[in-house]
Amino acid sequence: MNNLLQVRLANLWVRLKKWEYWPLEVFQIPVFAMWLWFALRARSLTFFTASNPGIELGGMFGESKYNILKKIPAHLRPAMVLVRQPAGLDQVLQLMRQNALSFPVVFKPNVGERGYRVERVYSEQEAARYLRSMHHDFIIQELVDLPVECGVFYVRRPGQQAGRVTSVNLKEMLAVTGDGTSTLRELIIRNERARMQWQRLKNHFAHRLNEVIPRHEKIMLNQIGNHCLGTMFINGEQLINRRLHEAFDAIAACIDGFYFGRFDLRCASVNDLYTGNVKILELNGCSSEPAHIYEPGYSLWKAYKTVFQHWREMYHISRINHRNGVAYVPLKTVIGEFRRYKASLR
Repeated sequence: MNNLLQVRLANLWVRLKKWEYWPLEVFQIPVFAMWLWFALRARSLTFFTASNPGIELGGMFGESKYNILKKIPAHLRPAMVLVRQPAGLDQVLQLMRQNALSFPVVFKPNVGERGYRVERVYSEQEAARYLRSMHHDFIIQELVDLPVECGVFYVRRPGQQAGRVTSVNLKEMLAVTGDGTSTLRELIIRNERARMQWQRLKNHFAHRLNEVIPRHEKIMLNQIGNHCLGTMFINGEQLINRRLHEAFDAIAACIDGFYFGRFDLRCASVNDLYTGNVKILELNGCSSEPAHIYEPGYSLWKAYKTVFQHWREMYHISRINHRNGVAYVPLKTVIGEFRRYKASLR
């Protein structure tokens, strides 16, 4: 049996026994039923579009990341610039100079999800390579390399002064550590989480796969904090307290039309998290998940219970906003936006 077949069989077994690796479409089947139930109660299939009036479609899909980030006070987000396609390398470099951005930076699609085409870019050569394959608008963002990276889910009902943090997930980047005798290929294949990323990693590290990694040397396999790219999510609910609620009440109050979603951010320490001294990399609306559920070993039953609780809260927020005059986006418009969104991922 060749190595590739062994990897595929091992990964298939992991996917069968560990739900955190299930395809999103499979996990979402019960969630789809809950959406239909709430749509029936709201008498609208698109009730979710009223959850965050300040975000396109409430943030379900297709929203501009750049437009959302611009709503956040400048001191709470990285420096950034939007690149509209078509664009050449000279134009990109000029935009970087005009906005005081220098390599390394992060390139990310203006519309996208789950870490799609988010890359650290270290040089003009890498920027040129990204441009050759990216045909849609994208953001150049200052690289924020602070040590604590996490997702903070925040909920507040319209008309209330105070909201609450309902989820905190900490992130541990995908890495392997050398033992002085094993090649990088062997280290990846022995590490379950890394092996699940084999198709991507074998191409990215093709030049190093047969290299024996010295003892204690740590190889970072991914530097983008996304579960789909192998990042381990860790339940940080022990960090939730009154100080955290108040810190994110203050942040959310600055963002017009935002009531429900997840802040993906970095900060220097947990104390900075409590004081709101953070850099918000992205703000995700009503499609976002309380990502602590993806902690290894978190039960499927608890995960669905948590997701259902959040959908229930999103339904109530949408209904309140609707009673206050926020219209549900027509179904025909939502379908059109969905088609455009899917086209942007090609």
